Amino acid sequence: MPASVVEPTRLRRRRALTSSLLAGVLSLGSLLAPPLRAAEQLDIHLEGLDLPLNLVELERWSRDPSTRAGELVVWLNLLDPQSQQQLHQLLNAPLVRERSFTQQMMRSWAGQRVAEELGVLISTENGNAGPLVLSTLNTLLKEQRQVTVIELMRALPAQQLTINLDGLQLLARGWQQQLFDQELALKALQTLPLPQGTPLLPLSDGVLLDQQSSAADQAPQRWRLPVPHRQQPLGLELWPVPDAKTWVLLMPGLGGSTDQLRWLAQALHERDWPVVLLDHPGSNELAVRELVQGRRLPPGAETLPGRVQDLQAVVAAAQTGGLPQLGQRVVLMGHSLAGLTSLLAAGLRPEPGLQRRCKRSLADLPLINLSRLLQCQLPEVPLPPVQPLAQPIAGVVTLNGFGSLLWPHRGLRGLEAPVLMVGGSLDLITPPLSEQLHLFLPDPNPRSRLVLLEGASHFSPVRMQAGGEAPLFKFGEEWVGVDPARVQNLILSLSSEFLWGLDQGGLKRDLPPQRRHVGGVSAYVLDHDLAKLWQERIEVRTSRVDRVAPPAGPPAR
Repeated sequence: MPASVVEPTRLRRRRALTSSLLAGVLSLGSLLAPPLRAAEQLDIHLEGLDLPLNLVELERWSRDPSTRAGELVVWLNLLDPQSQQQLHQLLNAPLVRERSFTQQMMRSWAGQRVAEELGVLISTENGNAGPLVLSTLNTLLKEQRQVTVIELMRALPAQQLTINLDGLQLLARGWQQQLFDQELALKALQTLPLPQGTPLLPLSDGVLLDQQSSAADQAPQRWRLPVPHRQQPLGLELWPVPDAKTWVLLMPGLGGSTDQLRWLAQALHERDWPVVLLDHPGSNELAVRELVQGRRLPPGAETLPGRVQDLQAVVAAAQTGGLPQLGQRVVLMGHSLAGLTSLLAAGLRPEPGLQRRCKRSLADLPLINLSRLLQCQLPEVPLPPVQPLAQPIAGVVTLNGFGSLLWPHRGLRGLEAPVLMVGGSLDLITPPLSEQLHLFLPDPNPRSRLVLLEGASHFSPVRMQAGGEAPLFKFGEEWVGVDPARVQNLILSLSSEFLWGLDQGGLKRDLPPQRRHVGGVSAYVLDHDLAKLWQERIEVRTSRVDRVAPPAGPPAR
């Protein structure tokens, strides 16, 4: 191809890459900003090139785009008009709309860890600028309610600010690589010899549970359970069933509420399962609302001891008569952090060497697997000693659970009860390959099952009740995945059959490996042997792809 054709193409690509990466890193840096003194020069590293910018000129241009002075005009010419407009908007966009919320986030354990790793992308002549960005932003917020990107950069007390766009590009490639790996794994999964399954429960036009159905038809019993480890009683919703053998303790994830899982509690109750829906104070939706209002730090792994004690107290009350009769055995069932709570309450504790593994894992910005932040906070959390629950554990169900850094070798081997692990192919918060498959593989229990829901995300199990309080955050389709109601139908169908198998006893009654397709959504149910075969086929496909295009490595320090 003639050079005259190649060069313009490369130039266009470089313009697009420069614009998008700069916007991304400025947005990221602005969220976790530091304290410096009047930075004047901005150096951008991109594809081996150094692009020096004068921050004074950039600030002047941010106020008046018609001003084009010095070397800035040369750099701006690399951007098309639309990119220039986007950059101008970015520089003047307020980084903070809720001042108290941002200050609380910066003080949190997770915020501090992310700030430390910002040095991969942002530095000064003295090195890592992550903590400095945080302190600078905090200083500015004491004097003004809003801070823009350009105000933050100019306020940094350093002569020179360096942004490594090559590092950001590698981080972006890492995220793309994870999506590619999950797509590759899905293709490998589709080749497994799985029979077509049919639901145990009858379907009506392919729908198990109408999204518009209301819990008002069968309202739960509201219960306040006093517990010694909390000042206020626990809030419970009870759905009892007479003469049941096994009951379900259902828990929402971090920042979740009972409203979000009431659809599942009601549906299981309609299928004759007693259910207790437990709200965890301090890590529920109310805690997140208080965070947004600037009244508390964001909840994290430090809430796990209280969550485990909540669970223990509820099971003890069910055994001793503090609650209505529910059953003789309990199934622990939870979404995300509640799944981890269930595993800890069932007796698992992190394998030795967690701090070492976390140091390796958090060497780069932990944006590809956000559950690592929670896992790596655990060395600083005093977990309660392992003690048997007051009732036998019939099984554990985790929806988008995690624990790859906690149990990298043993996985779920230490559990005596069978486990149903459910993950989504679009989950980027608790990725199914690392957080579910790798945990499941060492588990030899023949009754355990791994389920992957095609097109489901981390938030698929969550349902907003009609007429309920407006959600704190709204997510786009890329975070929600396919229609959650259709995914929830499969979650209900498969979890019901898993529970039924536990109650009936005997391997022949267990949820069989299968592929199930309901309402346009596919679920793949695997036992241990099929999970191992899936892993082998993933490795074969990965090795073939790697010979063609090896994945990018982590950002260089």
